[in-house]
Amino acid sequence: MSYAVKEIFATLQGEGAHTGRAAIFCRFAGCNLWSGREEDRAKASCQFCDTDFIGIDGPGGGRFENAQDLALAIKNCWQQYSSDFTQAYVVFTGGEPLLQLDPNLIKAVKAQGFTIAVETNGTIKAPEGIDWICVSPKPGLPLLQVSGSELKLVYPQETLPPSLFEGLDFAHFWLQPKDDAHRQDATRQAVHYCQEHPHWRLSLQTHKFIGIL
Repeated sequence: MSYAVKEIFATLQGEGAHTGRAAIFCRFAGCNLWSGREEDRAKASCQFCDTDFIGIDGPGGGRFENAQDLALAIKNCWQQYSSDFTQAYVVFTGGEPLLQLDPNLIKAVKAQGFTIAVETNGTIKAPEGIDWICVSPKPGLPLLQVSGSELKLVYPQETLPPSLFEGLDFAHFWLQPKDDAHRQDATRQAVHYCQEHPHWRLSLQTHKFIGIL
């Protein structure tokens, strides 16, 4: 299997339980909920995505013909910053990474010493071997990945109240204010909800605040 990758870059994880952790982000091209083109947004299953996942033209991106080639590219990106592989951490994201992240790639990346995380919309069941699974549900779609490390709900969404997910098997539950023209109001609502329902915690996109990818 070959892999279409939009970009590979070194950064800090900006959201959730691993906020501030050094990480390589491997962003796959493509998604099963939106084409990525603005003219299609109004008809898309997910209408608030803020990520460019079209094509393979980003930094470090390209088409990788096999899992070993992609795993080596991820390793080389980490080595540009650190020789310490005891903390090597890669986040597979998209688009929807589970369209491409398969057992061969998981095995190849782990052989390079990485802990593996994935950020998924939950409409595809995750393969075995992923160390950290973050699920961000979307409205009107079946949730097939109903367990994992963290559930991150963009808030508010009228058809997706947090109460729908509280019985699922996740270690962490996050509310992330919707990043649009009403972000300040969304943040206030999220803070209030977390205060009233302390099972939930507030997740902020800290990478945007400090100006990193």
